[in-house]
Amino acid sequence: MKREEKLKVGISIGDPNGIGGEVIIKTFEDARMLDFCTPIIFASVKVITYLKKHFRSNLSFQGINQPKQAINGKINVVNVWRENFNIEFGKESKIAGELSFKSLEAATSSLINGDIDVLITAPINKHNIQSDEFDFPGHTDYLAKRLEGNSLMFMITDNLKVGLLTDHVPLKDIASHISPELVENKINIIDNTLKQDFGINKPKIAVLGINPHTGDKGVIGNEDDKILRPTLNKIKESGRLVFGPYAADSFFGSDNFKNFDAIIATYHDQGLIPFKTLSFGKGVNFTAGLNKIRTSPDHGTAYEIAGKGLADPSSFKEAIFEAIHIFNKRKEFIELSANPLKKATK
Repeated sequence: MKREEKLKVGISIGDPNGIGGEVIIKTFEDARMLDFCTPIIFASVKVITYLKKHFRSNLSFQGINQPKQAINGKINVVNVWRENFNIEFGKESKIAGELSFKSLEAATSSLINGDIDVLITAPINKHNIQSDEFDFPGHTDYLAKRLEGNSLMFMITDNLKVGLLTDHVPLKDIASHISPELVENKINIIDNTLKQDFGINKPKIAVLGINPHTGDKGVIGNEDDKILRPTLNKIKESGRLVFGPYAADSFFGSDNFKNFDAIIATYHDQGLIPFKTLSFGKGVNFTAGLNKIRTSPDHGTAYEIAGKGLADPSSFKEAIFEAIHIFNKRKEFIELSANPLKKATK
């Protein structure tokens, strides 16, 4: 990766009983990471010290009380909490959920205030984090409320980008959630993010069908004919390169996905199963459509291997690189859009 200007990268610790802490430590054991960014981890010095000892790490870090005290060239740990917490790897606990929220809340506030440039979130447990303050299916919905814009879960690698019409919605409710307005909104978000965040001037977007075989002309449901096709035709008339709906069962196996800059799946598993099959360990979850940049690895808390030293930090490391890349691409896009003469010269 091209060495770009160092950014302040905020990192929420996730569930401390999961693998979040391990992948963070393994990522920054590589001293070269400090050539790319200034990491600011929102947790506690006690927790990071325990993790360092448990994994026999040579990680060097400094504790700070607020992100503004972060020093370039060092790993900074913000003391979000000071009370003792006994990590129990692989165990779901209420206190672990509370601390994961404290970390996320502090990191998000710092992102809003401009104390950090981008946010990387380690995996949370979506059950134990629930509270009066966090009543959301996941990070995406929480950030959509805290930040400006319309959010979209966008799973990305260099060669594959998959967005979702609906994300954490029960399977039985998916069809009722999909409307022409939703389809237009999500396509607009993806089209815009491909232009401003990835530098693709004329994006080609494929949309997968709602029903098997896109309904087979009404034999297996009529949502594709009544909602998707008319909406996609309307969007095409505006000049955007949007295609579909495609039958999802053969779309990835036939390599048709390689003909597009992004694919929109109608629901969570329709998009994430092929994405993770093709890209697991290299993929990144990017929350597109918001005024701030947040990425995360493509895996969860992985309780079954927590504390065993088996967690692979590759996806977490990619999440950092992607956040830096997107930040710089967006900054360049904004500068060029504000100066048409410079754009024409470029």
